[in-house]
Amino acid sequence: QVRLVQSGGGLVQPGGSLRLSCAASGINFKIHTLDWNRQAPGKQRELVARIDSRGSTNYTDSVKGRFTISRDNARNLVFLQMNNLKPDDTGVYYCSVDRAGRKFWGQGTQVTVSS
Repeated sequence: QVRLVQSGGGLVQPGGSLRLSCAASGINFKIHTLDWNRQAPGKQRELVARIDSRGSTNYTDSVKGRFTISRDNARNLVFLQMNNLKPDDTGVYYCSVDRAGRKFWGQGTQVTVSS
């Protein structure tokens, strides 16, 4: 079955950096588009970054120039490098993938940006 296992995250001061990882299994990883999403307290979950099978990327406006999504097809990993973090980046971050008409989610990772 499809499984997404996340690592990384934690508490960081404003201006700091964090790197999230997501290990996928149960899919033909290299053909899939992978997403990073986040859910801030009291808000709906939103798409933050996307990388397709060719490596093309898209970002929500609020993270452009600060976040970088990347993938390692040899190890079935997708990453989110987050630099110059701001308090508004606080939330639970989820990786996700669509397969056979279903969306699969990682377990979620808390990111807290606070001084």
